[in-house]
Amino acid sequence: MTTAELRWSKFPWPLFLAQILLLCAGLAAIARGDELVGDSGLFSRQLVWVVLAIPATILAVLIPIRFWRGKAYPLFFLTICLLVIPYFMPARGGSHRWIPLGPVNFQPSEVAKLAYMMALAQYLMFRDNYRKLSGLLVPFLITLIPMALILKEPDLGTSLLFLPVLFSMLFAAGARLPHLILIIAMGISSLPVGWGMMSAEQKSRVTTLFSQADGGPAPQGDGYHLHQSKQMLTLGGLRGSSYSGLATDDMYLYHLPASRTDFIFCLIGEHWGLLGCMGLLLIYMILFGQGLHLAAATEEPFSRLLAIGIVTMLCTQLIINTGMTVGLTPITGLTLPLVSYGGSSMLMTSFSLGLLINIAIRPGFEVSGETFRY
Repeated sequence: MTTAELRWSKFPWPLFLAQILLLCAGLAAIARGDELVGDSGLFSRQLVWVVLAIPATILAVLIPIRFWRGKAYPLFFLTICLLVIPYFMPARGGSHRWIPLGPVNFQPSEVAKLAYMMALAQYLMFRDNYRKLSGLLVPFLITLIPMALILKEPDLGTSLLFLPVLFSMLFAAGARLPHLILIIAMGISSLPVGWGMMSAEQKSRVTTLFSQADGGPAPQGDGYHLHQSKQMLTLGGLRGSSYSGLATDDMYLYHLPASRTDFIFCLIGEHWGLLGCMGLLLIYMILFGQGLHLAAATEEPFSRLLAIGIVTMLCTQLIINTGMTVGLTPITGLTLPLVSYGGSSMLMTSFSLGLLINIAIRPGFEVSGETFRY
């Protein structure tokens, strides 16, 4: 069997097909939003991003992982610089998250997530100092720098992704569990400091989570989004309007701000019901399961740690995004991976999945040195 044939035999088709299904589900949900509240023009623009997502995946597959390993630190430094640039740009909606590039807006935090995971994987590859409590200092510094910059944009949702990724990659690399538990306790004790760094809007979204009440008229302010999102899911019922028709003729009840971005999960629930939501979550579980399987299959340290980081990042993003639609997590600007409208998120998520495919078809050793010992 030739090298090319061997690589194709290892191609993770379930992962790739799950990606395609999620892209299609996102397009269908955006189209449903246009049916409910009128054409927004987002469907045609999202279709362009979907078309570009496939080449982004292919590009990540073709470039050997060792190329990214050698560029991990420079890329991380570059993205830190990119995270500073939006602060000198005009605010959009009170946030400094984007860099205008002609007709599109580039969100550097999406690139920063992947560059951060590469830098952390590079640092943890062959070291064993993180087996000591003092050795965790550098990984936490690598984490806190982009996390703090993103939190001040403000972007609470994206900043929440970094700590679970750090924990999972340290655990996979061999950090001692008692040390990780101690760090979690220290993180919880430092929550008042994080609360002080949050904007008034972010604090309002957190307090809304604990003051929500079901039933009655829609509240004002941040509570309105949560009220409408839960109402939209309720209107979908078990099978959704695609099977049972609209639950009511009062179209005001279907009004949901950011329905094609942050709350696109509600459109899926309205159109395909609880069964549709469960089907979507099943697709994500297949994708995550494939990612963890290939991480376990490779003995190359950088690849395994990077795969663990990517799966954790996407899984955490899924939990936060779907949780906020039902009042389990604070409302943030975090998108549903591959489903929500958004160019930067779409391309970088597709590129990350391409890296997972790359790792799957090249599971052998690409570096010298001792592999995982712990």
